[in-house]
Amino acid sequence: MALQILNSCINCDMCEPECPNQAIFMGKKVYEINPDKCTECIGHYDEPQCVACCPIDCVKPDPAQPETEETILQKLEQLG
Repeated sequence: MALQILNSCINCDMCEPECPNQAIFMGKKVYEINPDKCTECIGHYDEPQCVACCPIDCVKPDPAQPETEETILQKLEQLG
């Protein structure tokens, strides 16, 4: 499932440059993740880099964007 950045984000600017798909952008108040571009870093890294670098653990799975590994791989292929 795509990831989301919670409203508890402190806008530390750590996650945006780490995203290999450029899915992270500055929203109205906090950073946001474009679910159409988020592949949880599958095909790039062993773990989502936004999760790995977040100092306050505010990047979580987005229940509104359920996906299987197969759909994530299809998305990665389309982004490729």
